[in-house]
Amino acid sequence: MTTDTPPTLLWLRRDLRLADHPGWHRALVAGGPVIPVFLRDGLVDSIGAAPKWRLRESLADLTARLRARGSDLVLRTGDALTCLRALAAETGAKRVVWSRLYDPRAIARDSAIKAALKEDGLEVESVNASLLFEPWTVETKTGGFYKVFTPFWKAVRASGLAEPLAEPGDLAAPQSWPASERLEGWRLGGAMGRGAEIVARFALVGETAARDRLETFIADRAAAYKVERDRTDLPATSKLAENLTHGEISPLTVWHAGRAAMERLTGAGVDGAETFVQEVVWREFSYHLLYHTPQIESENWRGDWDAFPWAGDSEAAERWRRGMTGVPMVDAGMREMYVTGTMHNRVRMLVASFLTKHLLTHWKIGEAWFRDCLIDWDVAANAMGWQWAAGSGPDATPYFRVFNPATQAEKFDPRSAYRDRWLAEGKANPHPDALAYFAAVPRAWGLDPAAPPPEPIIGLAEGRARALDAYNQHRLAS
Repeated sequence: MTTDTPPTLLWLRRDLRLADHPGWHRALVAGGPVIPVFLRDGLVDSIGAAPKWRLRESLADLTARLRARGSDLVLRTGDALTCLRALAAETGAKRVVWSRLYDPRAIARDSAIKAALKEDGLEVESVNASLLFEPWTVETKTGGFYKVFTPFWKAVRASGLAEPLAEPGDLAAPQSWPASERLEGWRLGGAMGRGAEIVARFALVGETAARDRLETFIADRAAAYKVERDRTDLPATSKLAENLTHGEISPLTVWHAGRAAMERLTGAGVDGAETFVQEVVWREFSYHLLYHTPQIESENWRGDWDAFPWAGDSEAAERWRRGMTGVPMVDAGMREMYVTGTMHNRVRMLVASFLTKHLLTHWKIGEAWFRDCLIDWDVAANAMGWQWAAGSGPDATPYFRVFNPATQAEKFDPRSAYRDRWLAEGKANPHPDALAYFAAVPRAWGLDPAAPPPEPIIGLAEGRARALDAYNQHRLAS
């Protein structure tokens, strides 16, 4: 590093790591000091309670890692362009580097900032640090983007991707640091209330934890993943979503670990590892759809669903949010989410189907609740998942497929271990995690673990028949 070379500002967002971080490598290219910054602007403030709390934990972990390496993380609040201009003036920085984001609001913000900073005479560079394949790099044979996952997967499954980048050696810390706000003063976890302490027991935060989590999964669970991933009573999944969401590990690192397992394993184990890699690519697919059809985040992807008579918010929807529908598998999933900030993927599909089909409630209501409660909330995956379950999205579940929570429980929770872990009512000795739900929820809800189990909000056969009738009427009217 040459001390007379102006600093580079490295604007970190959802890329809170050091290994396989193209932004860090590009920032170091100029040879001067590198000043990592994180900006709390309107887009950061717009995320929900649980993901905002989880962001705080990730920022704290990264700050500690940077300080251990002689670097630091500068925190600023306000309009992102204003903050970057101020930092450039204070530090003499002539260059800004950041990792690209792909949702419409971030694209609009970043495009405006890039143009303005270039007008100011700064060099600006953006890089890909969060996707395997950027949305404009994968096209069908006739041009355009893929709207169905299977052909998308077939198009990329054999891709020869570069190996992950190593963690930088010298982080090129400046001799003096600009002023930074204190993370504690941001109160990012404030909206979580008393639930934050409980969710914290289950979160695995930071780059080191993410790498350990991946290594454990590959060693112990990858081979059986295809067969066991839907079993709610088994520890069969990687749980890497919360780490990928905040960029504590790169999808490229996960891809190569999965591909290496495919080469090493034999028999059914190969299928398990490939299925895991396929799930990583499903995340990619959701981002490609978000980029090419940004309305998927807030509007029906299929316009013919705009006329469907969805129910709005209601007492039934509130019972769903509180895990009080009286349908054990649904309630167990909703409570798992409130206590841990995550939910088993099979159960996510089940509770989404129940809300949108048995209760005929708009998917936006469920999407908003997940957005507030999930520590692994991801703008693309959340929107894609909800529209898939509701039938209004691309590559969606057929309108006539209505998950039956009872048969799903028999198949994927055959010993009732999952339900027993998360449901307390009617049990002499409830599981501690089931009791944790009552310690986490707002007192105003007035829930009591000693109360009888809630009565079913609707009969499963009745709800299915009502949904099918509504869908058939809608199709006839379309």
